[in-house]
Amino acid sequence: MNLVPETENNFRDNLATVSEEGKRKWIYPKKPKGKFHSARLIFSAILLIILFAAPFLKVNGKPLIMLNILERNFILFGVPFGPQDFYIFVLGFIGMIIFIVLFTAVFGRVFCGWACPQTVFMEMVFRKIEYFIEGNSFAQKKLKNEEWNASKLFKKSTKHFIFYSLSFIIANIFLAYIIGSEKLLHIISEPPSQHLEGLIAIIIFSGIFYFVFTFFREQACTIVCPYGRLQSVLLDQNSLIIAYDNFRGEPRGKLRKDELEKGDCIDCHLCVDVCPTGIDIRNGLQLECVNCTACIDECNAVMTKLGRPENLIKYSSLNSISKNEKFKFTPRIVGYSILLLIIISVLTYLLATRAEYSVEILRTPGTLYQVQDEKNVSNIYDLNLVNKTFEDVNITLRLDKPDEGQIKIIGKPLKLKAQEKMDSKMLVILEHDELKKVNTEIKISVFANDKMLKQIKTNFMAPPKSMMEED
Repeated sequence: MNLVPETENNFRDNLATVSEEGKRKWIYPKKPKGKFHSARLIFSAILLIILFAAPFLKVNGKPLIMLNILERNFILFGVPFGPQDFYIFVLGFIGMIIFIVLFTAVFGRVFCGWACPQTVFMEMVFRKIEYFIEGNSFAQKKLKNEEWNASKLFKKSTKHFIFYSLSFIIANIFLAYIIGSEKLLHIISEPPSQHLEGLIAIIIFSGIFYFVFTFFREQACTIVCPYGRLQSVLLDQNSLIIAYDNFRGEPRGKLRKDELEKGDCIDCHLCVDVCPTGIDIRNGLQLECVNCTACIDECNAVMTKLGRPENLIKYSSLNSISKNEKFKFTPRIVGYSILLLIIISVLTYLLATRAEYSVEILRTPGTLYQVQDEKNVSNIYDLNLVNKTFEDVNITLRLDKPDEGQIKIIGKPLKLKAQEKMDSKMLVILEHDELKKVNTEIKISVFANDKMLKQIKTNFMAPPKSMMEED
């Protein structure tokens, strides 16, 4: 539903950040302030603390979070995951997509304005530094247009030096999530010649972050990020968005004492001036809107000065504004919720039952028993081992049932490296006289560094010796 008259729909024909000549229009948003902005500052500070601290925090000697995509090793809250847990990541990824769809259908793009790293760094870190060095939006425009002088050179060079330094720090933190904080500290403390790959990676990522936060800016949200473009299919009339109440604000116009029939909007343009993507929220929902709430704070300040009610621009749904309807659960929301609950339940079960080691012992298909000597017979078994931890272990096997017998490993000893999968063969040798039937149950205990992992039951196939003698 469109919130404004058709005559105001010219925004659909052009982008706020592109001029009629097709050139980019640089945005100098007004410095925001208000209760929503203060709340975002606190929330962003918490997120930044978590972001910078997480790769250096450890649980049971392991990083709290490590996402080593290159080697396919991941640690989440101290629990290691490797290539063998790919199915868990697939299920988790599907659940995350459904959660995003459900969350957006209910709350709109709240994530973009409050928790997206791009928005948090751009608006709460880099933009704040820019305000401090170059001044407010008017001062920034003036600085850009004036001739180069000592003052301008100092401000610009200082800003870009700080921006690149911050980008370098962010790149190091980003790399710490991939390779781990310990390896990162080695790269930093040791001569660069010993870690050229790491140094090159840090320089590349620093350059990318510097370019994004210094030059690309809001274009990352409006051009690169697909989330805004998916709004048309993720949102509906009941979704909570930042919306302009056109029924209360229209017809808009400058404040004059002799015009009493005007709406509450005085067309001060401050909601546009403060927008970090340069849009006019009064035109209705647009893909450039990141739900940053700057326009709400600015409009509320104006309404307060005029003695009028706040929330001319507010968090609301289109149905709430046009029909005065309260939020209701639609069939789509219920369906997504049920599906998400099922996936979370399955994922929780898989995580709860997940073991650090996987051990399988099966008789080798298509093989018969082997006569070792006059006293003993054997069966050959396939042994499959998976080490899901980040520690090397020695695997040992013990035959618990029957008491008399032995196990022989065929090939190299069972030394299992971290995140390694091993296939081996082994013989179980029993005394022929002890066999009472063709199919004998045996029990084998598996140990990792003297710690018992599990006891496996399988079968030993060989006829009793008495049966062979009768034949």
